[in-house]
Amino acid sequence: MTEVFVAPRLLIAGVSSGVGKTTFVAGLAYALRRRGLRVATFKCGPDYLDPTYHALASGQPCQNLDGYMMGQGAVSQTFARGSANADISLVEGMMGLFDGVSATSIAGSSAELARWLELPIVLMCDASAMARSLGALVQGFTSFEPGVRVAAVVCNGVGGKGHRELLEAACAVPILGALARESVHTFPERHLGLRNASELAPEWLDAWADRIEAQCDVPALLELARSAPAIARAADEPGGAPVRCRIGVARDEAFCFYYDENLRLLEAAGAQLVFFSPLHDATLPEVDGVYLGGGCPELHAAKLSMNQTMHAALRAHAAANRPLYAECGGLMYLSEAIVTVEGDRHDMLGLVAGVAEVQRSLQAIGYVEIETRADSVLGPSGTRARGHQFRYSRLMGGSSSQIYALRAPDPRIDLAYEGYGSGTLLGSYVHLCFASSPAMAGSFVTACMQSSAATP
Repeated sequence: MTEVFVAPRLLIAGVSSGVGKTTFVAGLAYALRRRGLRVATFKCGPDYLDPTYHALASGQPCQNLDGYMMGQGAVSQTFARGSANADISLVEGMMGLFDGVSATSIAGSSAELARWLELPIVLMCDASAMARSLGALVQGFTSFEPGVRVAAVVCNGVGGKGHRELLEAACAVPILGALARESVHTFPERHLGLRNASELAPEWLDAWADRIEAQCDVPALLELARSAPAIARAADEPGGAPVRCRIGVARDEAFCFYYDENLRLLEAAGAQLVFFSPLHDATLPEVDGVYLGGGCPELHAAKLSMNQTMHAALRAHAAANRPLYAECGGLMYLSEAIVTVEGDRHDMLGLVAGVAEVQRSLQAIGYVEIETRADSVLGPSGTRARGHQFRYSRLMGGSSSQIYALRAPDPRIDLAYEGYGSGTLLGSYVHLCFASSPAMAGSFVTACMQSSAATP
């Protein structure tokens, strides 16, 4: 069964990374929210940090939309579900408009999502060192891929009124924003890129929104969003699944990287999610399973190491053969210790052999497809799913019996192995997208339910 709905919407895409997309989307979302509009936000690709800013600005969770990991059906459903009660939906692209998993096709790019969801495209660029060249740039982006049309442009780094007039004369597409150079309210960064939005000074959102209101044609952006056509989607199944188990989800400053769709799929499979903090809570709540997501545990390693009562609770959970699944930062927490980039060692849970050593350079980045080589809490041997790696640490002295076989989208990249643990314990550097393997969330819920039933 399908249903048709109208969702005013925009894709804010860039000519490349670093042109100001995240600041613009957060500022626009907050400006529209101040006007009384309900704003839904989405982020193309596997990014975890940008969505924290959009969620803060909109007051609603930001959903990831990833063509490679999710596929068209799951992308359309996630977008429709997230847009259902919104007055406008803002989608931030990743990297450049056409950047994805292939150098020769639209696959996995923001442009692919624009085609699937019929998103009007607002192209952002740094115009600080150009004038007439903007026309060539925009014409190239508009004509590069059939069916992908740039509807408007927002320029960053504009020098003043005269510069804007030159840009407008050169460009055949309307310029709906000319943002002046900004050095005060710029994103602070660290080795992982942007800082989490929880570290943002409260007045910054107002400053970004004020800038958007003053230097962009907000009414024209709204009109463009409302020009998007009605789209169809498969209707959701009525009702929700009965609660079958309780899953503890670590969520605090150290563990905050989760795909919201992963959590929704766990709930749809019958999980009641119980959030807890390995940093601040004294012990684990009463749960049947635990999900330790990614984040930046290395920045909080001393405090994590000191919380020995939480260590004891999680070790007892694992010793009782209750499911414990961890991703990236969660794997670091499972290891024997974290060694920071400064060389300081902080003891962790010791449930996985090896020490997580933080490096000054990236150790892995990119999409992968996993195939399990043994039964696990995520499904039987041979379970396949897609995910992403982005990490600065490496596990030194870890187990040689890795559970995942990893394949990259690029066939020139050799097969690798990942995944640590056995039985009901599984940790990996890969952030998995459960939407890529719909049975995976159900398998984890079933494992949690069975372990609960087996416990006297």
